[in-house]
Amino acid sequence: MSKSSTKKGKVVILGSGPNRIGQGIEFDYACVHAIWGLQSEGYETIMVNCNPETVSTDYDTADKLYFEPIVYEHVLDIVEKEKPLGVFVQFGGQTPLKLALPLQKAGVPILGTSPESIDKAEDRELFRKLLLDLGLKQPPSGVATSLEEALEVAEKIGYPVLVRPSYVLGGRAMRIVYDPEELKEWIKEAVEVSNDRPILIDKYLENSIELDVDAVADGEDVLIGAVMEHIEEAGVHSGDSAAAIPTYTLDKETVERVKDYVRKLALALDVKGLINIQFAIKDGEIYVLEVNPRSSRSVPYVSKSVGYPLAQLAAKIGVGKKLRQLVPEVFKRLEEGDVHYASDFLPKNFPFWTVKEVVFPWDRFPEEDPVLGPEMKSTGEVMGIDKTFGLAYYKAQLAAGMRLPTEGKVFLSVADKDKPRLLEIAKEFQRLGFKILATRGTHKFLKEHGIESEMVLKYSEGRPNIVDLILNKEVHLIINTPSGKRERSDAYYIRRAAVQEKIPYYTTLRAAQAVLEAIKDFKKAGGKLEVYALQDIFSQIHT
Repeated sequence: MSKSSTKKGKVVILGSGPNRIGQGIEFDYACVHAIWGLQSEGYETIMVNCNPETVSTDYDTADKLYFEPIVYEHVLDIVEKEKPLGVFVQFGGQTPLKLALPLQKAGVPILGTSPESIDKAEDRELFRKLLLDLGLKQPPSGVATSLEEALEVAEKIGYPVLVRPSYVLGGRAMRIVYDPEELKEWIKEAVEVSNDRPILIDKYLENSIELDVDAVADGEDVLIGAVMEHIEEAGVHSGDSAAAIPTYTLDKETVERVKDYVRKLALALDVKGLINIQFAIKDGEIYVLEVNPRSSRSVPYVSKSVGYPLAQLAAKIGVGKKLRQLVPEVFKRLEEGDVHYASDFLPKNFPFWTVKEVVFPWDRFPEEDPVLGPEMKSTGEVMGIDKTFGLAYYKAQLAAGMRLPTEGKVFLSVADKDKPRLLEIAKEFQRLGFKILATRGTHKFLKEHGIESEMVLKYSEGRPNIVDLILNKEVHLIINTPSGKRERSDAYYIRRAAVQEKIPYYTTLRAAQAVLEAIKDFKKAGGKLEVYALQDIFSQIHT
């Protein structure tokens, strides 16, 4: 299917292939924006993708569409027929990224970041060496190809560990493991998914804060779209974690150090286009978790938060444009000292917070445990924007189908490791006028620390129990952190009942803290929300 020809030549964009949990529609957003950016520069765009439910495969998006699988042979056939100036692999996620080196070896020009730079970020040993050269830290880690090796690595780096097969999408079969017995159980599945490839084992940084950063680079300058602070703890898949722009608990010095690390990594990898980096902050130390020299799931959220279409900018850089040509107003603000750092899109005094929240298909999968972890399970995203973090979070929850209560009963039941951190949260709920319900262990712990609560039975302890109360709509908010065990526990039935009755529930203590901020700010605002149009907000800064 073709629309037009052009004087500047043809460019191929590879999509993400069929959508599935773990590789979402966000990559389609990046592909479409890349097409628009290239068309505005006068190029003929050729889209290769194979999902009829995407905008990139609409007949009027690209100049030409090939509805084909994203595999080497099909792409090479298209390139031989069309003879484009080059191919973009960075907008469709992990699927096209794997084709970068094979296509280059076949003589196909790869536009944007080079396959060598992509490989340096993807290859575990090359990446480790790069971080050492730059003086950056990463969590202790190891590689295993057998159960014996896995046990040895885990013992060496110390439990808990994050176990994951290599070359999988969306954290499939990824697991946080707390002891050797659990590791033995989970290695079986990891080996099955890995198909004889190595199993990756990383030290899991408990109670750390995870950050996501999306940036655009042209080989000389680096512009950070945003530093996103995850609301859930590190260990929850980045695709499933809510996030805030700007950061809401970190000090300015830490954020500036993170930005400096992003700049160093982007320049060291000679990135020309998009780059996504994930960090963990623990005890004041910054750890690099992952570097992706491509479009990320968060590009649509960041683009709408800062008012700049990052994927369009990246596509233009891939065909030779420079950031200073594309966004001169940002560099003017830099010269005038009106940005936090050399790499910021937003002005220093931007008076808004945005919060990304994810949407889950739990109601469509009645047997699935609705608990967050390292394996991605979300299928969509929403965004809230307001003048305080709490109100932005409240709006994001509302958009995701969770109406937070301002009074009533809150049920608290957390794993033993989380109990000390629960105390201040429980006190805050009491100050807000909530009545606390708790299962036996949590009730006893709260009582020992002078916090009143009503003890309720677990599902397995008889009736009436907490599940009965949820089904009778006598519970208005649920905070229930997992114990780390996989089997169907009492907590499973609590979470499933919450989904069935559409009661807001949260499985991490950081999310519980964010809920408190949201309820406090909403009550302070008199229970009213203002609507802010993105167009109005960003017309103020695009000057």
